[in-house]
Amino acid sequence: MPEQFAADWLALREPADHAARPDLLTQRLGEGLPVARPLRIADLGAGAGSNLRYLAPRLPQPQQWWLIDHDRELLTRASATATAQPPSGAPDDLTITAHAADLAEFPSCLPAAVDLITASALLDLVTEDWIERLADYCTAHGLPALLALSFDGRMALSPALPDDALVKNAVLEHQRSEKDMGRALGPDAAATVDAAFTRRGATVIRHRSDWHLTPAQAPLQRLLLQGWHEAAMARRPAEAGRLDAWLAARMADIDHSHIRVGHQDVLSLPCRG
Repeated sequence: MPEQFAADWLALREPADHAARPDLLTQRLGEGLPVARPLRIADLGAGAGSNLRYLAPRLPQPQQWWLIDHDRELLTRASATATAQPPSGAPDDLTITAHAADLAEFPSCLPAAVDLITASALLDLVTEDWIERLADYCTAHGLPALLALSFDGRMALSPALPDDALVKNAVLEHQRSEKDMGRALGPDAAATVDAAFTRRGATVIRHRSDWHLTPAQAPLQRLLLQGWHEAAMARRPAEAGRLDAWLAARMADIDHSHIRVGHQDVLSLPCRG
């Protein structure tokens, strides 16, 4: 993904992400976190810092954040933004450290011992082996994990077009294809996380965190549709004509377009027995 597209995409999706996330999971998370000292948090795939801006104001204690990502440019933006304009409502005692690292090397990518592992819009890109390593690490260290906004394969577009199904099937194939870490989990990510942590005795809570995009979010819709078109072209190059026509029709009707994208948030709480 080109850097400017990535930056635009992250900025546009942040309000939709925050609106979709269920506060119930954050409330349950807060019940078991340490309060006598600063809370140490590792944010995996932190990008431009959206997860920090959502979660920090919802946790009352002082916090030390490590923003971990391979993209140094996004990390620099995230750190600079958080320093110049701390998240509204966050505790005054908030420290943020950017840490460039390859997430494929988890857990060695962690720069310090932490109390909480969190991630947003990451898990559909990782492999089953990566999830097993995450669950092993959290279990061994008694850590909770709050893993947000994993795409679960549900896509609904209104008004409907005949080739919506063609695009959806191609996008789902692309989601499960080889990515940087290997064969990605795609829409199976949340269920895989649930099963992995449950097998290790954790209490796991899943909750939908769907996007409901309206014409007022046309800029985000445009980038989403372009992304789906690109993914579909990669899987169905012989259908280029149909896919181009589908995108043109969608763009022409953007002022009347509604899109629902299915996501799930997963909270894992360690076994205290």
